[in-house]
Amino acid sequence: MLSLRIDHDLLERLRGRAAKRGMSVQDYVVRTLMRDDFDERFQAAVEETERFYGVT
Repeated sequence: MLSLRIDHDLLERLRGRAAKRGMSVQDYVVRTLMRDDFDERFQAAVEETERFYGVT
């Protein structure tokens, strides 16, 4: 379980973005976190591959 405290302005922006996608705020935040985590893991894999092959 994850609990967040956010201010009213941020919550309203999140509600708007989630509504555009037909999602709840909770689902929108979770998917955003998952996407960011994937991006970080993908970038780490690319960097490791470049080090392995000696690409600069």
